[in-house]
Amino acid sequence: MQLATYLALAHRGEQTLADSFRVVGEGHAQHPDVLFVCRELAGMSDDHVRRLTPIVRRYGERADAGADEPERLHAAGLAEVRSGPVGLLRDLQDLHVLGTLVQTTWTVVAQAAQGLRDRDLLQVAQDANGETSRQLSWLNTRMKAAAPQALIVATGS
Repeated sequence: MQLATYLALAHRGEQTLADSFRVVGEGHAQHPDVLFVCRELAGMSDDHVRRLTPIVRRYGERADAGADEPERLHAAGLAEVRSGPVGLLRDLQDLHVLGTLVQTTWTVVAQAAQGLRDRDLLQVAQDANGETSRQLSWLNTRMKAAAPQALIVATGS
C-alpha cells in the first residue's frame, strides 16, 4: 500500500508549511498583518500534523526517498526571508507553492480514504484540505496587495 508514502508527504509538508509560515511572519514582522496571520496559519498546519498522528500510527509512514517516493515530491521550506517589497512578494509565492503541494496531497489522501472507507482519515483530509484552501486564499490576496508596491512603485535604486 502506497498510502504510507503520501501520509509521510502530508506530515512533512504540513510541518514544513507551518515552519515556513513562522519564518515568513517573523522575517516580515514590519508588516503586522503578515506577522499575525502567518502565526495563525502556521497553527492550522500544526493542528493538521497533530490530527494526522493517530492515522500515521495506523497506516505507517514511508518517509524514505527511495523508489516509492519520487524525489520531485519533496518541497524545501523557507529557512530565511528576502528583504524589501519584492522579497515579501517572492516569499509569499514560495509559501503558495508549498501550500499547493500540501493541498494536492490532501486531495489524493482523501481519495484513498474514500477507497478504504476510512471515515477518520477522510475527515482529517477534508478538514485539512479546506483549511489549506483558506491558507492559499490569504496568500493569494496578500500577494495581490503586495504586487503594486513591489512591482510598480519606484525604489531608490
